[in-house]
Amino acid sequence: MNTQHPYDRSDQPRNPYEELGALDDGPLEETPLEDFLGEEAEQRDEAEPEWSPPDHRRGGRRRRNRFAGLPLAVKAVVGLVVLAAFTALGDRWAVLYAEHRAADTLKDRLDLAAAPEVEISGFPFLTQLADKRLESVKVTVPDVAADRVSLAKVSATAHDIRLDADGLTSVRGAHVPRFDGDVLLSFEDLNRELGASQVTFTGEGRDRVRARGTLPVAGHDLRLRAEARIQRQGERGIATEIGGMRLDIGDLATYRPGTRASEGLHLTPKGAADLSRETRKAKALLSVPAIVQRMGVPEATVRDALADDGKLTELTGSAKFARQAERLNLIDLALDNPEVLRRIGLDPNLLDELSGLTRPVLADRLALAFELPKPEQGDVRLDDVRVEEDGIRVRVSGSGLNVGS
Repeated sequence: MNTQHPYDRSDQPRNPYEELGALDDGPLEETPLEDFLGEEAEQRDEAEPEWSPPDHRRGGRRRRNRFAGLPLAVKAVVGLVVLAAFTALGDRWAVLYAEHRAADTLKDRLDLAAAPEVEISGFPFLTQLADKRLESVKVTVPDVAADRVSLAKVSATAHDIRLDADGLTSVRGAHVPRFDGDVLLSFEDLNRELGASQVTFTGEGRDRVRARGTLPVAGHDLRLRAEARIQRQGERGIATEIGGMRLDIGDLATYRPGTRASEGLHLTPKGAADLSRETRKAKALLSVPAIVQRMGVPEATVRDALADDGKLTELTGSAKFARQAERLNLIDLALDNPEVLRRIGLDPNLLDELSGLTRPVLADRLALAFELPKPEQGDVRLDDVRVEEDGIRVRVSGSGLNVGS
C-alpha cells in the first residue's frame, strides 16, 4: 500500500524558497580574514616596515658627514681653485679697465672720431703691471683719414712695452722697443671716395689695381678703363702709377691721353669698318686734303673714288684703308674740320673737352698716395705693399717709440 502523499511525488519540482529556508536553520560560521587571504597577507605584512614620522635632519647630517670625510688635500685643492677663480676675475677686470683707459687716451691724443680697440696680452696682468712691463699690446684704429682717401683699418702690435707708471691709474707713458702692423686701404673706400660711384677698383695681381667704370665728358658717359700700379715711395709712403688709360666712345672711337702716335682719339676697328661700308661717311673723310694726306692715299686715287662709287667701294673695302683710317688721330682734326667729324658720328664739343683731358688730368682722378707719419723719436717704416682681394694692404714696422710723457 502506497502511503505517499498525492502531492509528494518525486516528479514534482522542488520549491526554491524551501531550500533557502533550510539554509537558515543553523548559525553562520565566521571566517577570519587571515584564513580568507591566506599566506599572501602574512608575507605582505612581514615585508612592510613599521611607519614612523620623517626626520628631515637625517639627510643634511649625512651630507655634512660626507664633506667632513674628504681628505685635507682635496679641501686644499678646492680652496685653491676658488681662490684662483676670484684672482683671475680680478685680473681680468684690471685688464678691461686698463684697455678702456688706453683707448680713451689714444682717441684724445690722436684726435680720432672713435676710440680704437686696445687688447693687452699676457697673464696675469697685475703681475706685469707691478713689473712695469707688458708682454704685448694690440691697437686697432678704424677709418683713418689719409689725404684723399680713408684707411679702412690701421692695426699695430707693440712688444715688450716698458711702462712709466705708479699703479694702474697713474700710467704716464710707455716706451715701445719694437712694433709691427698693417694698414688696409679697402677697394670699397676707393670706389666711394675716388670713383664717385662711377668707377670701381679691383685687384689684379700682386701690385696692380684695375679701374673700370664711366666718366661723364661733355654730356656723354664714356667707358673708362685704366690700371694703377702700386709701388713704394721712400721708406714711409706708397703711390700709384696710372697706365693703360682709355675712354671708349661707344663702339666708334677710343681716346687715349698722350702725345705718342698710338695715343689720342682713334677709330675702333668696328668704327673703321662701318666707315668703309657707308659711302657718305667715306666721302666726307676723303674730301678733306689734310686727312687724305695723313692717310697716305694718293690724290689721283682719291679723285677717282670721289667721282666713281665703284672705285670708292674698291678703295674703302680694302684692309689697307681700314688700317689707315684707324691710325688717324681725330683730335688733330677736330679744330680744323669739326663738320667732317660730325658727319662720321663724333660730337665736336666732346672732342674739344677730350683735348683738354690730358694724361696728368685723367691720372689725377684715379691716383692715390699716402705717407706714414714720421715720429719725433724712433723709426717707422713701410715693409711691404700687396694687393689683396679686399684692398691694398701695407705692412709696417717700427722701433724706439715713446708714447705719452
